[in-house]
Amino acid sequence: MARSRGAKLRIVGPCFLLALIWMLTLHVPRGLLPKTDAFIAVFGGTGLTGREAVYQALKQGQEVVVLARDPSKMLTPLGSAGDAADQPMSDSKLTVVQGDVTKPEDVEKVIKPGVTGVIVSLGGKTADVGETMLTDGTTNIIVAMKKVNAKRVAVVSSIGVGDSENQAPFFFKILMYTMMNKIFKDKNNQEQLFTDASGPGADLEWSIIRPGGLTVEKPTGVINVIEGEAGSIARADVADFCLGAILEPDFAYIKKCPCISSVGGTGWTKDRSAKARLGEKAAEEASA
Repeated sequence: MARSRGAKLRIVGPCFLLALIWMLTLHVPRGLLPKTDAFIAVFGGTGLTGREAVYQALKQGQEVVVLARDPSKMLTPLGSAGDAADQPMSDSKLTVVQGDVTKPEDVEKVIKPGVTGVIVSLGGKTADVGETMLTDGTTNIIVAMKKVNAKRVAVVSSIGVGDSENQAPFFFKILMYTMMNKIFKDKNNQEQLFTDASGPGADLEWSIIRPGGLTVEKPTGVINVIEGEAGSIARADVADFCLGAILEPDFAYIKKCPCISSVGGTGWTKDRSAKARLGEKAAEEASA
């Protein structure tokens, strides 16, 4: 009988351990599980532009982690998803972590070793999110990135911010100076975290994207970097530009603040060459 009992223990022991590990895993929030692969992080991923960035990144096969105040708002985008828009977004490569960007501990749930790029597409009414959410949240993101030695970040700002004030259409300027005064103060402070030489994010590989009038149309593929007054652009195209900013090694607008529009200006075409995907040095080595 002793041998029989020993045999049972040898069998039950491993099974018990596997069951225990499985039960513990169920109680660990998905966003807190360690990431083993390279991934990108998106803040503001449940917003209209952020949804586009998440959706397009997943279509490219990227692993994506999103921080969201309300994960139930992680829906398919209105432009790129077509008839499947506004449905819960589900993908094996998508992790949505519940949290608040103004809380450093929540930001650090998302920005971990392995993050290769960060998209910041924060927004919301000042009355709902506060007058300094953009600046406070982006500061937390910068601090977290530096802790894990992450470099690439794309920040969605707006036409009219910083030195693009005169590129905003006349009627938009009126809004900037009146109803939207508080949000534009926050946007200017957010940009200065990177553009000021002494800013905490100045030494990162940043790109601040200032789109013209945003629409929820399907992606056009027409993205122009403009010097004059801004026209309109689909959020889907803005998202495409942001992904280029964090994924292309030789992206042309690192440490720059391009204003983008689908009307006028200098055309920007996504470079799918080996140089764009790997970087100039790696592309040369690969072809040698």
